Amino acid sequence: MHPSIEDYALIGDEQTAALVGRDGSVDWLCLPRFDSSACFAKLLGDKENGHWRIAPKGAKGHCTRRAYRPDTLVLDTEWETGEGTVRVTDLMPQRDRAPDLVRVVEGLSGRVTVRSTLRLRFDYGSIVPWMRKSGGHRVAIAGPDSVWLRTEPQVHTWGEDFGTHSEFTVEKGEKVAFVLTWHPSHHPRPPQVDPYKALHASVKDWQRWAAECRYDGPHRDAVLRSLITLKALTYAPTGGIVAAPTTSLPEELGGVRNWDYRYCWLRDSTLTLGALLTCGYHKEAEAWRNWLLRAVAGDPADLQIMYGLAGERRLPEFELPWLSGFAGSTPVRIGNEAVNQLQLDVYGEVLDSLWLARSSGLSTKPHMWAIQASLMDWLHAEWQQPDEGLWEVRGGRRHFVHSKVMVWVAADRAVRTLEEDPKLRGDVDGWRALRDEVHREVCEKGFDAERNTFTQSYGSRELDAALLLIPRVGFLPPDDPRVVGTVDAIREELGHGGLVRRYSTAETTVDGLPGDEGTFLACSFWLADALHMTGRTKEARELFERLVGLANDVGLLSEEYDPVAGRQLGNFPQAFSHVGLVNTALALFGGDEAG
Repeated sequence: MHPSIEDYALIGDEQTAALVGRDGSVDWLCLPRFDSSACFAKLLGDKENGHWRIAPKGAKGHCTRRAYRPDTLVLDTEWETGEGTVRVTDLMPQRDRAPDLVRVVEGLSGRVTVRSTLRLRFDYGSIVPWMRKSGGHRVAIAGPDSVWLRTEPQVHTWGEDFGTHSEFTVEKGEKVAFVLTWHPSHHPRPPQVDPYKALHASVKDWQRWAAECRYDGPHRDAVLRSLITLKALTYAPTGGIVAAPTTSLPEELGGVRNWDYRYCWLRDSTLTLGALLTCGYHKEAEAWRNWLLRAVAGDPADLQIMYGLAGERRLPEFELPWLSGFAGSTPVRIGNEAVNQLQLDVYGEVLDSLWLARSSGLSTKPHMWAIQASLMDWLHAEWQQPDEGLWEVRGGRRHFVHSKVMVWVAADRAVRTLEEDPKLRGDVDGWRALRDEVHREVCEKGFDAERNTFTQSYGSRELDAALLLIPRVGFLPPDDPRVVGTVDAIREELGHGGLVRRYSTAETTVDGLPGDEGTFLACSFWLADALHMTGRTKEARELFERLVGLANDVGLLSEEYDPVAGRQLGNFPQAFSHVGLVNTALALFGGDEAG
């Protein structure tokens, strides 16, 4: 039986990440970066596509219990057996030169026989490497990839069935460590990490970082776990934050809505920046802001909705036919064709983010305002185009209301920046006129007076959960009857099991795709925010409590949730969902408790 998405936990080193199942198997790992090809791809196929399981010999199912060490990304998985109890501790230490996956087996009671089965498969599970011994260790090589497996001298390893196996016993207090290290095959072997020192240092480093969190309200553990997850999804060399460390985890089991999320989306920028700044993580916020400035630099007509980890622009989409997909959900996609879409909302997100960064006291850059002014000049001339909208629909361009609202946000933030800093220069009168024109058009063409709600696009009766952001961005005040009506309509028409869908998939011409999807967790957090802003704080807190309860046993959220089957869907863990959790907690409980 295929595992559920919520069966996995995350470990990582802020340059890549691995998913570890409840059965002690590492089923997903891309090396050396988040967007590199996977050497363990069982997540999207089967055991022959690569995995590494360490568990008591004969153990067929899940562990007895597992948890992160407090305020860290170090995972402890324990099994109670008839012979005794054993723990496997998994981590990826902050790398010096090469990425390392460290697994420490420790006997807690009795005498337990443990089995390790390693199947390395490079290029997303398609290439079986050549494995040999070298200096008592195992080294696997295929093309550009080389991986070393190191363990204790007393542990015997052998090759069998295109895998590397070992079997050993541990008694109470005994430890056996394994280290898996990747490096380019044409480079010499990197220095060896001491697994026990790495474990100690990783715990201390994460706890030191977590102690900086300024939020001290209800559900602090969930907020801090979300912040740790965002930190883990940060590509440290550049400051970019990936939407998720996975690709093609389905939005519908057996469906085709499977996308590669191992890139950085501009739509996440303002909400992510706000969460980091409010919780006291200015260094991470500034690194994200700096990534944003580098990524968007250039011709404003070429602004993309997403970029690679270092700001790469070309993310060609293709399929991997040899992978059967998670729970049979195909195709498995690499890259993301949506990178070529026009989404006018990203101009608003960039201008809003840079205004927030400036007003929050982050250091300014000499070229920052020049980029903003250039983006505004292009938007002023081109804003009346239809676009693909926030959700990257593949059913053709429309005049999406959320996109136009974000054009208003761009103009508003540009005007406010000039008003707050008279030394800057720009077409303030023209941008004020644009702000007024967009506002007037949205209220005329994007509002259904009969139903008292804004709609997904001009002339449509469809709704869109992104409209819940209208009061948050300041387009209309929360007590405006049109805002209250929109919140109520979305809750009624897009609600499912108490949560919220992005939009209706019954009208397939909107996104051009067959099938369905789950409720969208970020949108459900937005509903809680909107309920709070419109004076229904009790209902908002009840919804927030439910959303926090949807996290798996180690506090992680995917992109979507199926309230009927009671399981998570979509790429995992999802930065957008965790940003939503943090920001909603701050809105509902922040006050004096959050810095």
